[in-house]
Parts: sequence; C-alpha cells; structure tokens
Amino acid sequence: MRKHPVISGMAILFVMAILFYVFFYKAGSSAGKVTTFTSGNKIGVVSVDGLINDSIKIAEQLDEFGRDSSITAVILRVDSPGGGVAASQEIYDAVVELKKKKKVVASMGSIAASGGLLVACAADQIVANPGTITGSISAIMQFANFEELLKKIGLKSAVVKSGKYKDIGSPLRDMTPEERKIIQELVDDIYDQFVDVIMKDRKLSRKKVLEIADGRVFSGRKAKEYGLVDHLGDMGYAAKLAVELSGKTGKYDLIYPRKKRTSVFDYLLESAANQLSDSLNEKMETMSGVSYLYYPFR
Repeated sequence: MRKHPVISGMAILFVMAILFYVFFYKAGSSAGKVTTFTSGNKIGVVSVDGLINDSIKIAEQLDEFGRDSSITAVILRVDSPGGGVAASQEIYDAVVELKKKKKVVASMGSIAASGGLLVACAADQIVANPGTITGSISAIMQFANFEELLKKIGLKSAVVKSGKYKDIGSPLRDMTPEERKIIQELVDDIYDQFVDVIMKDRKLSRKKVLEIADGRVFSGRKAKEYGLVDHLGDMGYAAKLAVELSGKTGKYDLIYPRKKRTSVFDYLLESAANQLSDSLNEKMETMSGVSYLYYPFR
C-alpha cells in the first residue's frame, strides 16, 4: 500500500517533537543532579553564584537539605563578589539555621568577597583556594549626579516633598553636608554589622578585624593568615572535610538541589525570564541601595 506523504510528514514531525521535548526536559532536570541511590555519604551542595540580589531560592535549597535525613552535610559553594545587604544577611541567617541540623562547610571559588565572605562566615568551616579573591569587608552606597548634564541641555527639575530629607541622594542635585553625614552614618552602621559578624564567627578581636576591614581584597592564602578562612583546598577537600565534621568516614557523593521538571516551552521561557530578571536586577543595584560588594566586579 502506498504511504500518504502528508501522514508520513506528520509522523516525522511528531517524532521530532518528542525528541525535542525529551532533550530539553533532560537539560532542565539534569542541571540539578540528584543521586538517590548511593553507597557513600551524601553531601548537599548549594551554590551562591554571581551578584547576590535575592535570597529566596538559596534559602529554600538550604532548608530542603536541612529536612532531608539522607544528607550527611552541606557545602556552601561561594563564587560571588557580594551584593545586596539584606539578601546577603538572609542567606547568612539561613545557613545559621541549617547548622542546627547539619554540618556546613563553605567552599570559596574564584571570588568570595564582601557579601560572599559574609555568607561563608556562617559555615562551620571555610575552605578557600590559595588564589581565591576574598576580603572586601566594607559597605558601599553610590549615587549618580546629573545636575551639570541637565544644565547643559536646558532642563530643570521641580520637587515637591513632605520631609526635609525625602529626596536625599537625588541625582538632580548635590547632597548637602548634613545629608552626606546621614548617609555616612547609615553606611557605617551597616559596615559595623559586617564587622560584628567577622568578629563573632571568625573569633577575632575588633582591633584585628578593623586592621583589614577597609575594603581591601586579598588571596585565599593571605586570608588564612588573617584568620578569615580555616583551610586551603578545593571543592573535593571541602567535601572530605564535611564528611569528617559529620563524624562519618568513607566515600561521598555530591548532591545538587532538585530542579522542578518543566515542559520545553516552560524551560525556554523560564531561561529567558531569568536572564532578563538578572540583568534588570544588576542594573537596579547599580543605581541605588547599599551593598556588601567588591566594586570592580560591578
């Protein structure tokens, strides 16, 4: 019997659609590797990558591993120049909560500066590579000033406000000395919160912390000398240390957070939305807000 070309074509398209779906389904689900059956210790891995703009996803992953009785310990993999103060503090608090149930080891990647260092300090132990860029114990708040530009193009601003300082930091005018003092006090208070964390978690005197808490960065090896990290090593070293701290022995498997299974279209839309959201968040962060951030990575 002669095959109908239209039916044959539709069948081929159907098969291609199935293969296409399976490919993206696997891509979406395999990005977060989860090993269910293993003969070794299961070490959960939660990553803090890039600018820290939000804490919800990371906090959920930490909580998930905390509730999973099969997870021996958790590695907090930090590769971040820092970011928003509140988001960094919320991740820090989530790690502190996790420590009540599991041992946590922070593993520093290429960079773990400012807010990246802050979240690492919540762990039981910190492991850095000798060449890791860390430090930048500081807080920063930036404002743009377009006043001179507006004058050149003949634009004037009009502001109606209910409070004397309601437009403090406005890009349309210079700050007054009194306003600058207010902002400086705000930044200093947030900076002191950072210093307090370093003192408490790294068991250093305020004097020693202040000697290096001026925004400078240093290598992982130097950070160890200053007492900011406990060990020099890579991710594998951190995993072995996590097993040891948990009182276990033997092999280990790294377990990554489970990603939600989505359709191919949801996967594509989610990827595009995430890229757009990250880009917008980075732009907004550069415009306003106080940050625990290593500035050159802006």
